Amino acid sequence: MTGNSLFSYYLQLALRSFKRNKVLTALMVIAIALGIGAAMTTLTVFYVLSGDPLPGQSQNIFHPRLEPRSMVGYVAGDEPADDMARYDAEALLREARADRQAMMTSGNVAIEPRRDNLPAFRQNSRFTSADFFPMFQVPFQYGGPWTSKDDAGRTRVAVIGKQLNQRLFGGVNSVGKSIWADNQELRVIGVIDTWHPQPGFYDLSMERGFGEAEQLFVPFSTSRDLKMSPQGSISCWDDSSALPEGNRSSNAKCIWIQYWVELNTPAKVAAYRQYLSNYAAQQRASGSYERPTEPKLESVMQWLDYKRVVPADVRLQMWLAFGFLAVCLLNTVGLLLAKFLRRSGEIGVRRALGATRRAIFAQCLIEAGTIGLAGGVLGLLLAQFGLWAVRQQSVSYAALARLDPAMLATTFVLAVAASVLAGLLPAWRACQVTPAIQLKSQ
Repeated sequence: MTGNSLFSYYLQLALRSFKRNKVLTALMVIAIALGIGAAMTTLTVFYVLSGDPLPGQSQNIFHPRLEPRSMVGYVAGDEPADDMARYDAEALLREARADRQAMMTSGNVAIEPRRDNLPAFRQNSRFTSADFFPMFQVPFQYGGPWTSKDDAGRTRVAVIGKQLNQRLFGGVNSVGKSIWADNQELRVIGVIDTWHPQPGFYDLSMERGFGEAEQLFVPFSTSRDLKMSPQGSISCWDDSSALPEGNRSSNAKCIWIQYWVELNTPAKVAAYRQYLSNYAAQQRASGSYERPTEPKLESVMQWLDYKRVVPADVRLQMWLAFGFLAVCLLNTVGLLLAKFLRRSGEIGVRRALGATRRAIFAQCLIEAGTIGLAGGVLGLLLAQFGLWAVRQQSVSYAALARLDPAMLATTFVLAVAASVLAGLLPAWRACQVTPAIQLKSQ
């Protein structure tokens, strides 16, 4: 027989065996399904939270951190601040030592449609600089981003998202049209196509890492000129009430700006680290910096790991679920042993008729794999139920708990691989059956 014919023959033998031992087969399928369902539910949540938000580009994107805070509350070994002071961010942006650089903060502005049937509403926004879009590979449906000249000129322009464009303009090309945000007129120069990196690495404050996609982007300089209100975390260590913009002023002793750079070679990464160290040393020498903390420069994935985007309880749940899967597999090993050894007489006859140990071993593994496939189907249904239960929880990542094609394929691969692994010992025991002893006992 050819390989395909043998596989088909062994598959038929497995199906006949299932019919003869329905209860035992059902117990094994349920055991594997329970383990697979629990494992895939937690693995999918872990996969969603630990995924690369910028595949193919994240290794070139870095998050610099400086330490401008006072000595109040300082403890030796403290990490630099997560965000930057506006003064530092604007200084680094002007000096432009990276391939690309962008400063940013979040906002929530009032959109006032000029349509009678659409009331005003508030919209999550981002106030940023021109390099944000090419650096993060933001795709455009219509138009494009603003330029560094627009940043410098505080031009009243905006880039909007696909959803906001649909809501305000019915999805048509709205480049050149106007929107009103916080009572200010802005000219639309670009419409972003679907873009929502998960997690939202560039701003993890206020659980924004898994929030809704921002739909309005305005030059940071324009947002300050128009006195648009930022939102998000801010930490101050001195009174800024006398400054023109209060604690949002350029000279305010406050940290609230996210800053990212693109560095496309290891040499540029090393040079930028040295640049940050030199900048911090200059600020300490001038008396602006008090703490001796050295700057940090982390890639996207290093930043996500530092911020513990994957909660400890999610990791624990995943390991517990795989432990439960291991227990289910141990039970399956016992059931397969009982199933195969009950057929010792049948196996002995096959051996006497010329079947090799290898053939018996292969037959048993195919039978175990078939049980695993059936367990995978049922386990997939249980995983879908488990993910539905996760989506009912009040956690920021709940809406993302869904099986994508990769996780769907993983479900069946894991189920078959686990059942084949569980079948190794029973299959080996089965192929050790001695034909003469079995025939003599018949």
